Amino acid sequence: MGFSFSLPTPLGYFSTLVQSDVHFPLLEAAASVAQDDEPELDVQQVLGDLDQLQARLGRRLKAGASSLQKLQTLNQFFYHDLGFGGNLNNYYDPDNSYLNAVLRTRRGIPVSLAILWLELAQGLGLKAQGVGFPGHFLIKVNLAGGQVVLDPINGQSLGKEALSERLEPFRHRSGLVDDFEAPLGLYLQATPPRDILARLLRNLKEIHRSQQDWARMVAVQDRLIVLQPQVWAEYRDRGLAHAEQGRDELAERDLKTYLEHAHDAVDLGLVAVRLAELRSARP
Repeated sequence: MGFSFSLPTPLGYFSTLVQSDVHFPLLEAAASVAQDDEPELDVQQVLGDLDQLQARLGRRLKAGASSLQKLQTLNQFFYHDLGFGGNLNNYYDPDNSYLNAVLRTRRGIPVSLAILWLELAQGLGLKAQGVGFPGHFLIKVNLAGGQVVLDPINGQSLGKEALSERLEPFRHRSGLVDDFEAPLGLYLQATPPRDILARLLRNLKEIHRSQQDWARMVAVQDRLIVLQPQVWAEYRDRGLAHAEQGRDELAERDLKTYLEHAHDAVDLGLVAVRLAELRSARP
């Protein structure tokens, strides 16, 4: 009797990766996102490419190197020798969020560059973490002399004044000034790997939404809902994207889920109206 094996779909593979927060495989899960555009992408090859960079980097360090020396060597290697940096000329290219493309072009956005940088840093034993800073993802590293905050676009160290300047527009937009102003340290807390991946996906989501590429947006929403199944706004957004494609039954199901769970949302009335419109349009 013969045996047949079916390979998991890209979403099924992603789902197996993100089930648990114990040893969350951030690099592998993030690399797999590109399979929505390239289903045949070999994610293990992407991991292997980074392993090769890790080996090259390790050969540059002397035995007994301090954390500061490791950090300096990593930044020299990553930004100067390899030439990684921000894709400032085409910031909203989806490729900036696909790790295989970022490894090939050496261009990305803060969160995708940070994911690669963090993997190399952890391979050196550095105590490095991602920081979901408003508007611009950052990295922080604990050294013997204290904490260093870096911009993953270029490796630049950011002091308290520079960070406060970057935070100012967000504070004003959010009304977090004067008596409501939160301390800077609140914005520099480490971001869990699951949330880093969600940030990468939401960048892609906004690109597809702005381009009205509803099919690609739904693919990203599928991943976000697998990743964070109780973030109800993602069901709403997937439902609205389904509706744009004329997939009314799927849209109704997602909008209904949103209305049943997002009890305190300010847009419940608007979503209820949209759901009623979809139902009334049925033949």
